[in-house]
Amino acid sequence: MAKVGFDNEKYLRLQSQHIRDRIAQFGGKLYLEFGGKLFDDFHASRVLPGFEPDSKIRMLAQMKDSAEIVIVINAGDIEKNKVRGDLGITYDSDVLRLIDAFRAMELYVGSVVVTRYSGQAAALAFKERLEQLGVRVYLHYPIEGYPHNITHIVSEEGFGRNDYIETSRPLVVLTAPGPGSGKMATCLSQLYHEHKRGTVAGYAKFETFPIWNLPLKHPVNLAYEAATADLDDVNMIDPFHLQAYGETTVNYNRDVEVFPVLAAIFKQIIGECPYQSPTDMGVNMAGNCIFDDQAVRDAAGQEIVRRYYDALCERRQGRGRDETVYKLELLMQQAGVDRSIRPVIQEANRLAEDTGEPAMAIELPDGSLVTGKTSELMGCSAAALLNALKKLSGVGGHGVHLIAQSAIEPIQTVKVKHLGSNNPRLHSDEVLVALASSAPADPKAAKALDCLAELRGCQAHCSVILSPADEVTYKKLGLQLTCEPKYQSNKLLYHR
Repeated sequence: MAKVGFDNEKYLRLQSQHIRDRIAQFGGKLYLEFGGKLFDDFHASRVLPGFEPDSKIRMLAQMKDSAEIVIVINAGDIEKNKVRGDLGITYDSDVLRLIDAFRAMELYVGSVVVTRYSGQAAALAFKERLEQLGVRVYLHYPIEGYPHNITHIVSEEGFGRNDYIETSRPLVVLTAPGPGSGKMATCLSQLYHEHKRGTVAGYAKFETFPIWNLPLKHPVNLAYEAATADLDDVNMIDPFHLQAYGETTVNYNRDVEVFPVLAAIFKQIIGECPYQSPTDMGVNMAGNCIFDDQAVRDAAGQEIVRRYYDALCERRQGRGRDETVYKLELLMQQAGVDRSIRPVIQEANRLAEDTGEPAMAIELPDGSLVTGKTSELMGCSAAALLNALKKLSGVGGHGVHLIAQSAIEPIQTVKVKHLGSNNPRLHSDEVLVALASSAPADPKAAKALDCLAELRGCQAHCSVILSPADEVTYKKLGLQLTCEPKYQSNKLLYHR
């Protein structure tokens, strides 16, 4: 398990204060473009051990009396039923999920903005659905020549066509289900309309990565490139910041490329650009909360290797490209890491070679390794989970049974006879259900079940690509998983 290297409480305190300072800088009204995930930022929690996945939303909750949320969604994404890969739901469904989640945190959701609207029927239907649910919806339209035709953009035929979003709080946070939603354009459109109304307002951007005050090739920043390797994006030195202040900072290539255009739009709207560089626009304080640099370097190295294995598996499944794999190999070289930093890889592959069957290895918090092999009763991932729980709970090793046969047989019967499965072996989630059903009658099973939380953050590796059911279970438990890029069998429907 990764050694803690990030002070989360300091982060919450510094970040909220820095945003308040930026609001004051612009006379009491700030449009804050929120990049990345507001909820469940597991990438940040993996590469900055100590960072809590809900840190951003907790930070906003500290400012709930002065903040309101505007959710932005691209009309084209609604029309195409675009799906979030991590959640498996469409972008429009995610808007509803986000509204519910924000309201559960007592954060005010002011409205939803549908961008690039050009009469898409699905987008109009979504707008009407939201309005029936009591949510205000605004429409923004495609602007010819965006983002380079500044004169046209900053005119009544450009931003002027867009609906003005009625807001009532000093801090307006713009977030979205995914990239390409148009958050920045929405912020700039609002600045145009606010200026026309005589209201002083500003714009800032909140992106956790890359971390501007870490070196360009720091493993944490390289891990961010690894996370976006399929997008062909890169981190780079901010040349505008270097020229203005003589200070080397790191930024995202797209933000650097768009900054001259953004500065010109600012000048067109309010007569001057309040920023000298893309780094100036940011409000991220994460770099100031790292207290153990080696700990975050080690965690980031693990993340890069995991991303590499993910890319290998995606390529094997026909969903990835060679170029992504090559880029990740380069990032591993730059970070000075290879697969040897994950002992679970060697251990799982060794057991698979010895048995001729798929095998799994898990590294526990104390650094010890436990394994699981495939049997007639259960898959290797399920066996490894049980062995890990035995070790953590101290209830015994090989030969100690935590699950009653009476709890296993009904599950196998339902799988084969009623759910059409050809494989009676239990998946990881099914084993956990069987363990839970055994716990009331067996103190050892109950004790093992109580140790599930200790698996969070542990490293795991499988000698084959896991079934979706097993992969989802491992991720829900917080295990940091990699798999060899090969199938258990040559069948097309190999996971049944």
